[in-house]
Amino acid sequence: MLLRGAVSAPLPPCLRFGQTRVRTLPRSVSVASSSPYGGDYPLSVSDEALESRGFLLRRDAEGLDLEELNTVFVAVGFPRRDPEKIRLALEHTQAVLWVEHRRTRRPVAFARATGDGVFNAIIWDVVVDPSFQGIGLGKAVIERLLKELLGRGISNIALYSEPRVLGFYRPLGFVADPDGIRGMVYSKRQKKK
Repeated sequence: MLLRGAVSAPLPPCLRFGQTRVRTLPRSVSVASSSPYGGDYPLSVSDEALESRGFLLRRDAEGLDLEELNTVFVAVGFPRRDPEKIRLALEHTQAVLWVEHRRTRRPVAFARATGDGVFNAIIWDVVVDPSFQGIGLGKAVIERLLKELLGRGISNIALYSEPRVLGFYRPLGFVADPDGIRGMVYSKRQKKK
């Protein structure tokens, strides 16, 4: 999850959910979740509370403006992506969760998960628009994504996180290096001679 930038103007107390903002480094580590909650994963804020604060929770990609999503990606430090490739990735995504700002109709938080649909899932592209960071939207999106995956019986859930936001994921059930297991990532970089 990339959390960069600052809130451009103070948000009214009714929009704050108590989440602290965290700055990041551009490096990824793998973390995994093991939760005793199953499909009953607790939510820190209800859908109704989100809606009363001007946010609409979306559980599929319908109505998601890919150019606006790309704007959020770029705002948090992701590279700009080809919208057609985003669309294709979403077609191969098993769970999507995003938050729409009711007034602007723009996405302000987003996450998705892929996997085998039975045992394993990986959470990708967790982003919160910098103007809306620190009010609990990232937590709300991850909690609901976990609830959905665990409800399907998927218990091996992983994600890539920047080191400085590991503290964000720990209270949500994620641990780095579970049982001494180290993740590896394929890299096409050539060895230096």
